[in-house]
Amino acid sequence: MTIAAPYVNSGNDLVLSLVPADARHILDIGCGGGDNARRLKETRPGIRIVGITHSAEEAELAAPFMAGVHVLDIERDLATDLGGPFDLLMLSHVLEHTRDPVAVLRRFLPLLAEGGHVLIAVPNTLEWRTRMRFLGGKFQYADHGILDRTHLRFFTYETAARELVEPVSELTLIARQGRGALPFGRLRRRLLPAGLRNVLDEAAVRRLPNVFAGEVALLARYAGLGKYST
Repeated sequence: MTIAAPYVNSGNDLVLSLVPADARHILDIGCGGGDNARRLKETRPGIRIVGITHSAEEAELAAPFMAGVHVLDIERDLATDLGGPFDLLMLSHVLEHTRDPVAVLRRFLPLLAEGGHVLIAVPNTLEWRTRMRFLGGKFQYADHGILDRTHLRFFTYETAARELVEPVSELTLIARQGRGALPFGRLRRRLLPAGLRNVLDEAAVRRLPNVFAGEVALLARYAGLGKYST
């Protein structure tokens, strides 16, 4: 897994909207600075979240929002006790940084409780902005975004479930959603109220998600028997 700068943002609204209501014990794999955990704890006070990050700096930032934070290479290390079983494995924009995403999923599935869930978010490489760059003959890595230079694997709205969920027989896809926006962002911000912009963006993503969704989130149910099963 390639190492990037500390990942800090305001949390991922798409991912948070798909967290099951009965998920009380969550393993946040690739937790960054703990922004998703912070948001979850604001709305679900009794929730317990354990984080995994590659970075001691991120672990320090995330610690106030976590029951525990482990600094691990998720492709090589697996702590003997992360405090499971978990109701949910949350992998928000982490699998695209790994060499073998399915192998990473398989390594952590045994930590799930029976009937638990896996929530994955990855970028959609064929979002319209990237398509325009490709059509213009440009393919250049960046420090962030869909063409982040630390991305090792690329997915689209159409292929993400096929590449990440279908190969794992214990997982069943139960939800797939995208988030993105129509073009002409600055012009739209000047001419249209925020509410109308949001309605138009959501309609566009529903109609053509592989074009307008900048990311895709997948929620899958786990049907296997984890190591905590009796």
